[in-house]
Amino acid sequence: MAAGTLYTYPENWRAFKAQVAAQYSGARLKVASTPPAFTFGQTNRTPTFLNNFPLGKVPAYQGDDGFCLFESNAIAHYLSNDALRGATPQAAAQVLQWVSFADSEIIPPASAWVFPTLGIMQFNKQATEQAKEDVKRAMTLLNQHLNTRTFLVGERVSLADITVACSMIWLYKQVLEPSFRQPFPNVTRWFTTCVNQPQFKTVLGEVKLCEKMAQFDAKKFAEMQPKKEAPKKEKAGKDAAKPQEKKEKKKEEKKPAQEEEMDDCDAALAAEPKAKDPFGLLPKSPFVFDEFKRKYSNEDTLKVAIPHFWDQFDREGYSIWFCQYKYPEELTQTFKSCNLISGMYQRLDKLRKNAFASVILFGTNNDSSISGIWVFRGQELVFPLSPDWQIDYESYDWRKLDVDSDECKTMVKEYFAWEGDFKHVGKAFKEGKVFK
Repeated sequence: MAAGTLYTYPENWRAFKAQVAAQYSGARLKVASTPPAFTFGQTNRTPTFLNNFPLGKVPAYQGDDGFCLFESNAIAHYLSNDALRGATPQAAAQVLQWVSFADSEIIPPASAWVFPTLGIMQFNKQATEQAKEDVKRAMTLLNQHLNTRTFLVGERVSLADITVACSMIWLYKQVLEPSFRQPFPNVTRWFTTCVNQPQFKTVLGEVKLCEKMAQFDAKKFAEMQPKKEAPKKEKAGKDAAKPQEKKEKKKEEKKPAQEEEMDDCDAALAAEPKAKDPFGLLPKSPFVFDEFKRKYSNEDTLKVAIPHFWDQFDREGYSIWFCQYKYPEELTQTFKSCNLISGMYQRLDKLRKNAFASVILFGTNNDSSISGIWVFRGQELVFPLSPDWQIDYESYDWRKLDVDSDECKTMVKEYFAWEGDFKHVGKAFKEGKVFK
């Protein structure tokens, strides 16, 4: 079964294809779409990234075994199982037919129509009207095909449905108002059936069909254009214009390279607003987390840090969780297992202010396990609160502890101090790592 990381930016419909396919096939897919794991326009320009993906485009997939793929259709195909790809040669060919149909018949007119409404493309009336007609033609074909079918190929969801539905998401969300989609009931029935499947909803969330066709907003378009610097006052004389000419040439030279990095679709969907602080609505806590962390770092753990922790701990404002790695059978060399812990910590850098953890590797090469104790701000498991924090946590089982129980007191003592019986583990302590 495939396992790896998908590099992309938030709300990238191209990446959705691979994510939904993985949900159906059971492939283990981590998604790196936000800092610090992945910063669009920065990470994908680094030598390391370009060594694996020479075009520097996303989505891009890297397997845990080092296998790399670019191009969304190839990635989605790789992450699918035989049922999604087509169980017979005929079904497989039909799936490929609809994947190609989406690329050639849906995406070009959808982009020409939708992008101006998102403010990332100048409105052109003739191009928009032509795009509407092209979308109607594609939907007419789909409507006829679906007149006697629930799905595009066979009796179950296939990669054909995943690809075509994902290519139409922005159409349905932005411009396909009720009057426009009225002649195509089979298409809308099929689309809503797809996006409401659990595997789709896990990736897409709720897809709300638009009630009113979005229009071009000149003000929004102007706001999204790169800001130009005000011209500096020039000195009199013949040579005064030369520096300005050089600057203009440099700007012109940079522009094409920028366009190669980010096409119109990338520019639209990568321009996401900054996420709100997931802890912003929580009341202020009397527990000074940083003070505990300082004591843990600089003073005796058993005699000072842990007594201080329990003396100051805010039961309403913080919670304590036990985690255990789900796949111990995949742990081989202990140094690699330690790197799993370190890698998770690095990708959670922005969580440090509101979390503390001590995670331990137990056992020896080819016979080890990983478990740990986490302290979080609030009463909920924090990872689902932000896409920045969701890359690794699903590889662990999580259990909230009763802070007043003897079990919790014992686990906090043992994991914070890195010593004790660890009766629930059954393996010897190997190495611990702290997140603070």
